[in-house]
Amino acid sequence: MNPREQENTTAPITVLFFAALRERAGTRSVGIAATEGMTVADALLAARRDAPRDPEPGTSVMYALNGEYVNGDQQVSAGDELAIIPPVSGGMNVIKTESDWLFITGNELDPGPLTDFVTTGADGAVVTFLGVTRDHNEGRRVLHLEYEAYQPMAERKIIEIIGEMRGNWELGKIAIAHRTGRVDIGETSMVVAVGSAHRRPAFEASLYFVDRLKEVVPIWKKEFFEGGNVWIGETPGGGHPAG
Repeated sequence: MNPREQENTTAPITVLFFAALRERAGTRSVGIAATEGMTVADALLAARRDAPRDPEPGTSVMYALNGEYVNGDQQVSAGDELAIIPPVSGGMNVIKTESDWLFITGNELDPGPLTDFVTTGADGAVVTFLGVTRDHNEGRRVLHLEYEAYQPMAERKIIEIIGEMRGNWELGKIAIAHRTGRVDIGETSMVVAVGSAHRRPAFEASLYFVDRLKEVVPIWKKEFFEGGNVWIGETPGGGHPAG
């Protein structure tokens, strides 16, 4: 066995925590030793023991192994990266092709360029949806929101959703942008712009994207309100306030 192969077989498994799990664990990542036959569920148990505090993930978490969703019985190997994904609700990294444009950014979003991108002479309809921070939720006065993303995987999942959209409707260009970090009241957290020859596909595809994003894209939202804060989606009904 050469030195590089030896290094790979002894490399730790990196377990990543996000959002509320990160805060409860007291760390973003834990390195654990791989053992023969170790599964994702085994790796999580080891990471819970090695973290500064037990993140208490509960039963509603999902697992992503090297950027792809897997089940708890999936085997893991030395050098793998395992992300523990709580229920989903950086600098700009742009993915842009002739027909699609997407990015996740900590900067303020301007919907104008995204709408312009999808507006062509070939399509008679353009729908632009903006997700905007409102000042109230569940009877609470909201002060601001903060978003956190597992960015490489979030980008891949958005690309997959765009593929699903194109499989269900005849669409023109599509542009997606999402914020990370602090988003104040009235600011835009997400832009979805879709072009199509007729209005119905553009409307339906835009709604589909927003629903699917909340299901599978690892982006989390923390709500800061008068008297506390909560990770939205952590538990049914919006979670329990922290602080």
